[in-house]
Amino acid sequence: MRRVDYMVGARDFSTLKAEHFMQDVVSYYRVETTGDKLAGAISEGGFGSVPILAEDGKVLGIVSEFDLLKAIMDGKELTKVTAGDIMTKGAISVTQDTPAMEIITLLQSKHLIRVAVADADGKLVGIVSRRDILLGYVRATKPMWTF
Repeated sequence: MRRVDYMVGARDFSTLKAEHFMQDVVSYYRVETTGDKLAGAISEGGFGSVPILAEDGKVLGIVSEFDLLKAIMDGKELTKVTAGDIMTKGAISVTQDTPAMEIITLLQSKHLIRVAVADADGKLVGIVSRRDILLGYVRATKPMWTF
């Protein structure tokens, strides 16, 4: 579920945080997941990337379209590589309390499309994308009643 879909009425955008925008139902995978399964999930699900989690739910890394295309360019068969082989380790994450403007700065400065939202223990609780924030901005700045 994308929480921003339920945002109603104007509010001060600068007070909004990751918890207001994040998608809390997230497709995630483990280090042993093969590249072909990741490619299918990413392309069919319309994601640009998927988080890779440890057994305890902590974010270990992320596999993006870039990582998969690089593996193909390097002559690797996606059926034979795993997320652990190709993922970007130490994925950047934010907390539910991270302000919207901080997330925008992070996304822009690191050229990211999505960022994981983790709790204090580093466990995945959601994902925030650029599109989620844009939709949140539109909803927050649009008057509830327009005549």
